Amino acid sequence: MAMSKATRNINFMGARKPLGILSLLLVIASVVLLVTRGLNLGLDFTGGTTVVVKSPQDVTLSVVRDDLAQAGFGDAVVQHYGSPKEVNIRVAPRDGADADKVGQSVYDALKADNPELELLKVEFVGPQVGDELRDESGTAMLLALGLMMIYVWFRFSNKFGVATVVALFHDVIIVLGIFSLVQWPFDLTVLAAVLALIGYSLNDSIVVADRIREDFRNSRQTDPEAIINGAVNQTFSRTVNTSMTTLLVLVALYFFGGEVMRSFSEALLVGVLVGTYSSIYVVSNILFMMKVSKEDFMIPEPEEVDEMP
Repeated sequence: MAMSKATRNINFMGARKPLGILSLLLVIASVVLLVTRGLNLGLDFTGGTTVVVKSPQDVTLSVVRDDLAQAGFGDAVVQHYGSPKEVNIRVAPRDGADADKVGQSVYDALKADNPELELLKVEFVGPQVGDELRDESGTAMLLALGLMMIYVWFRFSNKFGVATVVALFHDVIIVLGIFSLVQWPFDLTVLAAVLALIGYSLNDSIVVADRIREDFRNSRQTDPEAIINGAVNQTFSRTVNTSMTTLLVLVALYFFGGEVMRSFSEALLVGVLVGTYSSIYVVSNILFMMKVSKEDFMIPEPEEVDEMP
């Protein structure tokens, strides 16, 4: 005879008020950081010089970074370029310096330790291109948030639509605030991670919100806190399993994906943790603020039409 699985009954809503205050403080702090400190924009947005070199042997990136730091290019971004023998170096703009001269200086600094090094190309991306890219990237992020807002608005009632969209903005603002605090480079890779986070966070919030809606319609309970608490308990295993499997992939990317994937994995590691938290506590707190009740989810009875003349 199979034993029934015990129903989990964790009082998630018991901590909603202090965690709601914590969320508000984190959002305010993030906005202040973004306004006062800003983001450490990468070369994708600021422009700069790109140098590609090739060696007969495999190139160790740490050695390249050390050589560039000694030559005054400590802020350069160094990556393998297609193969371990080719290296892409991106250097921030130098005031009054010609791009070709900057590229030659980078090449000379590396050739001192590797005389067989070959210069493949030098390219310059001007600040104007970087500004246009930054503006278009910001537009893409706002467009993604706007489309998500339209979707959840039709997918749920107005109260759930507002709660889910607030959770999305909460996640994005906090992730950007952390990047501003620690001054991690913010480039197109991080922007892609933020856009991926919007989709991940929305999916997690919808799973929780859908269960809450069904429980409001079907439960005999009338206390909103008890209904939401029960719904969160029912979806908790799914939420944790999804988050853990995603985090395992991101940790692997962080340690073994190289410099190219480092910023992407950093953004999503923070985002997945914040998104998992917000799908439970931000959504529920907004629902309580809007005084959600069973009446919000009752399906209206069809009106009978009198066919008599």
